Amino acid sequence: MNDVQEIKPGANGALLALDFGMKTGWALHQLDGTITSGTVEFRPGRYEGGGMIFLRFKRWLDQMLSASDVAEVCFEEVRRHLGVEASHAYGGFLGHLSAWAEEHQIPYQGIPVSTIKRHATGKGNAGKEAVIQAMQAKGHRPGDDNEADALALLYCVLDGAR
Repeated sequence: MNDVQEIKPGANGALLALDFGMKTGWALHQLDGTITSGTVEFRPGRYEGGGMIFLRFKRWLDQMLSASDVAEVCFEEVRRHLGVEASHAYGGFLGHLSAWAEEHQIPYQGIPVSTIKRHATGKGNAGKEAVIQAMQAKGHRPGDDNEADALALLYCVLDGAR
């Protein structure tokens, strides 16, 4: 499997949508139609090496798989980063996600940020607040822009707007 395999939402199990970062937004669509969402932080402790964030990320993915029967994963595909640290972190999360998904034979796919924003708000360059408001209009109460982005991504894939 690879990241170009097309995901067919709801066909085999839960769909997990991820907005990568030290504070990762996530949204999960269960087979029964239930949607849950939140954020999880992977920041390293003061005396930990940088690899700890990715070990925590992998453990969290394993927990999600175990608890929710994740069958498909989509992620926000970022093409441009504002800083080197953000770029390195994104690459690390993507590398670990793709290895984890391959190991578990779970299809995964990146969706461009502008596609997600356009689907959620009508504008491909919409700001964080507009995405939050769009998800609130759908009845969600995202705690921050990371959770809102993950929800917007989930709806984008569920609606087939890739």
